[in-house]
Amino acid sequence: MENFPVVDMAKLNTEEKAGTMEKIKDACENWGFFELVNHGISHELMDTVEKLTKEHYKTCMEQRFKEMVASKGLESAQSEINDLDWESTFFLRHLPVSNISEIPDLDQDYRKAMKEFALELEKLAELLLDLLCENLGLEKGYLKKVFYGSKGPNFGTKVSNYPPCPNPELIKGLRAHTDAGGIILLFQDDKVSGLQLLKDDQWIDVPPMRHSIVINLGDQLEVITNGKYKSVMHRVMTQTDGNRMSIASFYNPGNDAVISPAPALVKEDETSQVYPKFVFDDYMKLYAGLKFQAKEPRFEAMKAMESPSINLGPIATV
Repeated sequence: MENFPVVDMAKLNTEEKAGTMEKIKDACENWGFFELVNHGISHELMDTVEKLTKEHYKTCMEQRFKEMVASKGLESAQSEINDLDWESTFFLRHLPVSNISEIPDLDQDYRKAMKEFALELEKLAELLLDLLCENLGLEKGYLKKVFYGSKGPNFGTKVSNYPPCPNPELIKGLRAHTDAGGIILLFQDDKVSGLQLLKDDQWIDVPPMRHSIVINLGDQLEVITNGKYKSVMHRVMTQTDGNRMSIASFYNPGNDAVISPAPALVKEDETSQVYPKFVFDDYMKLYAGLKFQAKEPRFEAMKAMESPSINLGPIATV
């Protein structure tokens, strides 16, 4: 299969900038994913975050996960399980208001490291949004402004562990889905693989690379770019050995941000706006019940909601 796109951000400050921007553009248009190296986040900080995340799982989450598995009888499953994920997770919110100080079981070193890491990721997300603007021919800051709403963007992190699974053929670590939001920045285990994306009807591994940050695009960027960029189905496969760490940070629009195709990307001479206009929070309410289904019906439902004369029935209140 074609090589997975790896972008060296250090080249953005050299004569190789044009080629690097082209690589980002191609990744956004044809993959929906790419991997960043030399992204400016210190390796020392990343090592600290990884060490503390793995320690936290061992001391605070592992036993709970084993009890959940036992209570549901998952270890002795005989047939495929389609309504559960083999993962242990917790969530941190950074923006508009952080909740890190309220999460139980986190020691002070871990809180401090995650706060510092989130600040670095926030800067990186905003830099990437401006690089996307440049490639799309949008004014600098356009995407950040759209995401801002009235209270700023939503930014949060899902910390996951995917423990060894006795029946990897019967249960996914995380079922296939596209991400609802904006731009996703993933710090993943470099020793235990499992993340795959769907490209040309084939599942392709997202290669684990030490100190890299994997980027993928969410549904909102597909809408804003009027389909020029696509959010892509991805999943996590379970393994029989190794505990895969995944720290995914989601830089999303604010709840009241109004999302629609950028006027500059909609051709004036034809009815080429194929995506709806909606408030981000309305989309999230719909997504909550339909996460593991195709995204197209979600877009159609939001489009129907634009017209008050169409009654969507229960789908609008999921």
